[in-house]
Amino acid sequence: MGVTRKIPVCAYTQQSEAQTVLEKSQKTGIPEEAAEENQNLASTVFIRFGSRPVVLVPSPSAAEECFTKNDIIFANRPRLLAGKHLGNNYTTLLWASYGDHWRNLRRIASLELLSSNRLQIFHGIRVDEVQLLCQRLFRGSESGEYRIVDMKSMFFELTLNVVMRMIAGKRYYGENVSGSEDARRFKAIVTETLQLSAATNLVDFLPFVKSAGLSKTEKRLLILRAKRDKFTQELIEEHRRLRCDSASEQRSGNMIDVLLSLQETEPEYYTDHIIRGMMQVIC
Repeated sequence: MGVTRKIPVCAYTQQSEAQTVLEKSQKTGIPEEAAEENQNLASTVFIRFGSRPVVLVPSPSAAEECFTKNDIIFANRPRLLAGKHLGNNYTTLLWASYGDHWRNLRRIASLELLSSNRLQIFHGIRVDEVQLLCQRLFRGSESGEYRIVDMKSMFFELTLNVVMRMIAGKRYYGENVSGSEDARRFKAIVTETLQLSAATNLVDFLPFVKSAGLSKTEKRLLILRAKRDKFTQELIEEHRRLRCDSASEQRSGNMIDVLLSLQETEPEYYTDHIIRGMMQVIC
């Protein structure tokens, strides 16, 4: 295979300049022919970020076409370092390649975990969490003084509480729970997951760098993966014990319970590995 000698920076600069010219032409009202020519300059551009092929499209409609008419071509996610360690070696719904495994994971998510009937069952959880948030805001205003409220963080905590109650029947944010050890572990995992998922890893674009050994980011990803797996596995084992308890005649109906029921019918496919992956993708 030949090695491309095109310079990505130049390709990107040409695209940017063409777009700038087009915007100026639209503002100044130059002839239609010139505007059309400028539009052609701002066409789709193929460049490389190191070893990664990248396609720049000129408009939202072109991007939409990539994921409608050509969705099979663009279905696979790039195999990034985060997907290897946080996506269970590219086997979760978020990172799996398009194929039978991905389609089955999508079927589980849409028909078993996030179906309209299932979401209706969880309606009470959403209502309860919104009420708890409103009560928290009300208590904070009882002093009668004006105070700054970080609504972004509150809505973030609300969302995670709803999701985790749907998954495992537990909440980790808010009064009476935020100081527990499990809550502390969960918050630390969420914070580090968001940080490392958004981090740029040099090895994703220059694979030969890996020959120098594990980077600091990859070492952190390995530690985080172990923490995530341990935390979710503990939740699975807890629900498994509850299901085996003869005194528990009525099951909770949360997502872990649904996945464990599927595991009983097809243990070869619905392993704890698959269950952990579904939990980690949703939360």
